[in-house]
Amino acid sequence: QVHLVESGGGEVQPGGSLRLSCSASGGTFSIRSMGWYRQVPGKEREFIAWITARGSTNYADSMKGRFTISRGSVENTIYLEMNGLKSEDTAVYYCNAELLGPRYYWGQGTLVIVSS
Repeated sequence: QVHLVESGGGEVQPGGSLRLSCSASGGTFSIRSMGWYRQVPGKEREFIAWITARGSTNYADSMKGRFTISRGSVENTIYLEMNGLKSEDTAVYYCNAELLGPRYYWGQGTLVIVSS
């Protein structure tokens, strides 16, 4: 069992930046990759990016350029740096972990609101 906790969401003006954090605890020894997704009410959850245990990254084409995923100095912590935020980036942002199996775990989400 892996427990994921996201933080860093909030309200920001268009053009602003935010950095989201996700920390994993529990059975983290079998984590293969961690990633970020987002969801707007009434829409499907959307992939943003993932990063492997070795640091390889992959982004959704629509997220390249403004969003950057990275690993923290603390083990099993990842970040999502978001720049040039737009109103359409308003969503609940979720952290995901893929473990050997594969098995998947989700955090509770953190809300990002981009509004003037």
